[in-house]
Amino acid sequence: MRVRITFSKQGPLRYIGHLDLHRVWERAMRRADLPISYSQGFHPQPKISLAAALPLGFSSRAEVLDVRLNEDIPTEEIFTRLKDNLPPDIKVTDVQSVDERLPALQTTVVSAAYDVHLTEPVDGSELKRKVEKIMNAESLIRERRGKTYDLRPLIEMLSVITQADGTSWLKMTLAAREGATGRPEEVLSVLEIEPDTARVERTRLIFQS
Repeated sequence: MRVRITFSKQGPLRYIGHLDLHRVWERAMRRADLPISYSQGFHPQPKISLAAALPLGFSSRAEVLDVRLNEDIPTEEIFTRLKDNLPPDIKVTDVQSVDERLPALQTTVVSAAYDVHLTEPVDGSELKRKVEKIMNAESLIRERRGKTYDLRPLIEMLSVITQADGTSWLKMTLAAREGATGRPEEVLSVLEIEPDTARVERTRLIFQS
């Protein structure tokens, strides 16, 4: 049985990495007495696949993982068992049984949506001007790990949201394909916003249809 789980990651667990999150899920599933399938070989690994790594410090409302189970269990029961065995900062929002023959979850992610709330005041009109400049640019040449790349095609959507009290925040959708992944902190850098003055939350992972 192949099960797809959607979950949120908040609070202090924002600061655990991808591998540690994998271990959190494995322990929770063991405590929930779910019959996880393991790989063969000298070092069997649980067949748990997270869709996309979430950078340290980012919260999320829409993480997704696939797990293979050795038995068919009603998804409602899986939901209940996990709810009682996960840390408080991880909450399951959906459990579905999916076709075993579907491609690996990681290979089907195409983009990710983020909400970015700024912890320091900004001039909303100036921020909108900078966003328009980015979206109208033909290219945005940047450097990552000593190599240059073009950030512009990785930005699918970028907009400023202005609230009733005059404060502004950002919504962005960035490419998340293998070898072509946009990072919110790089977009903030182009906007001349220090990444450590922003709270980033992933709100959606977008998959191939």
